[in-house]
Amino acid sequence: MTAYFGEMVALATAFCWTITSISFEWAGKKVGSLPLNLIRLVLAFLFISIFSYFRLGLFFASDAPPETWGWLALSGIIGLFIGDLLLFQAFVLIGARVSMLIMALTPPIAAFFGWLILNEQMTPSQLIGMTVTIMGIAMVILAKEKNQKTVQIRYPVKGILMAFGGAVGQGLGLVVSKLGMKDYDPFLATQIRIIAGAAAYIALFFVFSKWKPVFTALHNKKAMIGISTGSFFGPFLGVSFSLLAVQHTTTGIVSTIMSIVPVLIIIPSIIVFKEKVSLKEVAGAVIAFGGVVMFFVF
Repeated sequence: MTAYFGEMVALATAFCWTITSISFEWAGKKVGSLPLNLIRLVLAFLFISIFSYFRLGLFFASDAPPETWGWLALSGIIGLFIGDLLLFQAFVLIGARVSMLIMALTPPIAAFFGWLILNEQMTPSQLIGMTVTIMGIAMVILAKEKNQKTVQIRYPVKGILMAFGGAVGQGLGLVVSKLGMKDYDPFLATQIRIIAGAAAYIALFFVFSKWKPVFTALHNKKAMIGISTGSFFGPFLGVSFSLLAVQHTTTGIVSTIMSIVPVLIIIPSIIVFKEKVSLKEVAGAVIAFGGVVMFFVF
């Protein structure tokens, strides 16, 4: 085991999140965010189950104690249901690039909940880092129109609020998952989170009778390619790698490395979606990432 195993896994996670964000934005614009969320969790469950069977001889997390199940299930509902429900709708409204930039707030939010729930300390440098991150995000989403003194929001407010809600869900979900996982296998821990998240979506679909869009999405071959790709690199590899990384290094370091996604996603967004990205937006993404670095390094 190398000295920087956790850091390397965290970097691999960042690349996974970049691929899955592009894939899910592309598929979500074709079939909507609700059916996408359920289908990707079902696919991720199958990926993890098959992988765990060949690796550990366990198709299902049957060896996890009740306390582990409880905390990880709660984490799955918070992160994979509520958080991702908001985030994936933000993908449709404002795109993966801007959504993932706002998601750079996840590490400071996780640290806040760590302080609130786990009694972890927040230093002045962390507060400064949080401020810098917010400034970087503001550079991208705010703009001063020509011949006007007022500052305008460049993207739909609803999408921005949903992306922020996704960041809150991810940050709180990460803290709760760390409470429950401890030394348990990160892939089977992810399976428990996925089961809880999928169960919440199924209940939602039954209550609001939303099954027709799911069946429609299953027959959309192009969308299913995007969903399958995103499911493999997201809830299967990405979530599992993030938990594996947390087991081998600090949450702060993992969160910092993973926060490079808003920078990594710029070029794919230009290539895949033909987005016009200004130097100001690139600078904002870099500054936001720098703020996260300040939050945990200094």
